[in-house]
This record gives sequence, structure tokens and C-alpha cells, in this order.
Amino acid sequence: MLLDLRTIYFIVAVSCVVLSALQFAAYATGRFERWPLWWGGSNLLVGIGSFLVALRNLVPYYVSIDAGNVLTIVGYMLMFFAVRAFAGHPIDRRYSWIVIVFGSLPVALFISDPAAISERLLYVSVICCLCDLTIVREAAGIARREKLYSAAILCGLYVATAAIFAVRSFLAATGDIGGPDPFGGSIIHSWMAVSAVAFIMLRSMAMVLMAAERSRNQLIELAHHDPLTGTLNRSGLAQHVPSLASEPVSLLIIDVDNFKQLNDRHGHAAGDEVLRLFANVSKAILRSADLLARQGGDEFLAVLRNVDRDEAVAIANRIRLSFAAAVMQLPDLAIFPTLSIGVATRCENTVDFERLTQMADEALYRSKREGRNRVEVSSESQQAA
Repeated sequence: MLLDLRTIYFIVAVSCVVLSALQFAAYATGRFERWPLWWGGSNLLVGIGSFLVALRNLVPYYVSIDAGNVLTIVGYMLMFFAVRAFAGHPIDRRYSWIVIVFGSLPVALFISDPAAISERLLYVSVICCLCDLTIVREAAGIARREKLYSAAILCGLYVATAAIFAVRSFLAATGDIGGPDPFGGSIIHSWMAVSAVAFIMLRSMAMVLMAAERSRNQLIELAHHDPLTGTLNRSGLAQHVPSLASEPVSLLIIDVDNFKQLNDRHGHAAGDEVLRLFANVSKAILRSADLLARQGGDEFLAVLRNVDRDEAVAIANRIRLSFAAAVMQLPDLAIFPTLSIGVATRCENTVDFERLTQMADEALYRSKREGRNRVEVSSESQQAA
């Protein structure tokens, strides 16, 4: 037998308060940003509001209905700010308070008649439905930008609750739920309240999954990328090597000339700036499908997919000349670093990546020997071409 509506409201209240305590505890660990604080505050207010509504006819009307509905609406609005904070979007507190005040007060100021049950249900349902739809928009943006599968789950959960509130709004508008006694045994209303308990739990779980998935992605990003230049590191490049086995590629091994002298003369901060400059110049020239990795120190490796020898040489010279022009814009340099580049090309799947690297490395050392600031092509690449 389905529980009566008052009991369900008590269950919602207890569930929300417990969840808020867990979210406040998560924020207190210092491992998260401010979104658990917003989410915990949201659940706390919804819990208190649901508890007060459950006390209808047991405490004064302005406590159970006016205060209960206002707190529920405010708590629901804070859910949107929690998801927005998770997305990393700035929250204008002045604007937030304006939205909260103008969104929550009408239920107490303009629908204060104890008999206007359906009108209150309609208003609260519409506000909650709109909040859910704005959260769907934020969650969809997170899923698109960060490729978080759990954000898509959260989006689906809020689509479901928005639909429930839309149906609740319709039923309240037609008078099918609400009066004269909201706890008088409406089966439809009771089922909606039971669904709310389940979705409150599921949405909180989805937020935790989002945080865990984001942390995992950030760890992978740190493990596979060089923190100084943002390029791939050796481990990150190794993840892509298997996918290169069956396609023609050109490989550039790039060394920054006079880098040690630059560090000795101007300090490591200047050296770091030059490395970041090189990475930015190269990324602007390379295509999105190409790979750029820092091999260590001042040596980089660029993988050009489906590029022949002549085009690879042209790209290498574009990088070399663009870097030289960019370095000239740096202030107060007494030493101007240049680039030596070795090029190796594999037209067919006849040379493995390790051998291709050796070929490009040999070309790089020939470039160093013959005066630096130049591009040299592997002799084996010339024969293959």
C-alpha cells in the first residue's frame, strides 16, 4: 500500500537533510570547489521546507505553508547555482538574490489563502520545472565541453523531473490535485512525491559521479601532458602510437638551439617562456589531427598524419620561421634561440615508429652539425620518396 502524502513529505525531508550533511562534509574536506556547498544548502532548504509542509494543520499556517513553500523554492533554485558552480561559471550573488527573492516570495505574498492549494501547487511546480530545465541546459553544456558521461545522466534525470513537474502543473491547473485537503489521499500526487524521493537520491549520486569522472579525466590529462607547454609528454604520445601503425606519417624532431646559453644568461623563467612560445607557435601551424609532444628539455616531436616529405619540410620551415619571428618580439633578449629540425617520412607501413624516430633523430643531428637553424630530411626518407 502506498504511503500517505504527509509521510512521504517526511521521508523527503529526512533524505534531503542527510544528503546535505554529506555534501557539507565533502566540501569541508577541501578537495572540491564550492559546488558541494551550494548543493548541500539546496538539499538542506528543500528538506526543511518539506518538513514544514508535512506539518500542515499541526502548526500555524504561515509556518507550514508559507515558510515551507518559500524554503522549498529557494532550495530548488540553489540546485541551479550548484550545477553552475560545478561548471565553473561565475555566480553574480546580487543577481542570484534578486532571482531568489522574486521567485520565492509570490507563493507567500500573493497565494496566501489557505484554500488556494491548487494555485500554490501550480506556482511551485512551474518554478521547479523551470529550474530543472535550466539545470538541463547547464548539464548538457558540461557533457559537451568536458565529455562527462555522468553529466548526460544528470541531464536525463532532470529532464524526467521537469516532465513530472510539468504534469503536476497541468493537474494543479485543472484542479485534479490540491484541494480541499492536499493530504487527502490523491494517488497521483502520492506517486509523484514517491518519484521525487527516488530522483533526489539519483541526482545527488549523479553529481558525485560527475566529480569523480572529472577528477579521473584531470588525472589522465596530467599524466599525458607536459604541464609547462600543454603538449603531450612521452606517455601521452605512446597512447597515440598504436593508431599510427597503419597510416603514412611524417615525423619532425625539433630542438631549440642555444637553449642552455639562454637559460644561463636570462634564467630559467625566460627559458620556460621560450618553450611555451614554441608550443603556441607550433600549435597554430599544425592541424588538429597532428600531434605535438615534448620529449624532454628543449626537444619536441611533431607527428604529421598523411603528409608527404615535401609538405612536411614546408611545415617544418613554417614553424622555424614563425618561431624566429616570435622570438624577436620578446623584450630584453641577448640570445635569440632558433630551431633545428629533422624530418623523416614513412610513405607506407614499412617502417615502425621507433625506426622512424631514429631516422628523424639522425636528420636532426645533421642539421646541428651543418650550422643549426635549418631543416634536414632523413636520407632514407629521400630514397623512399
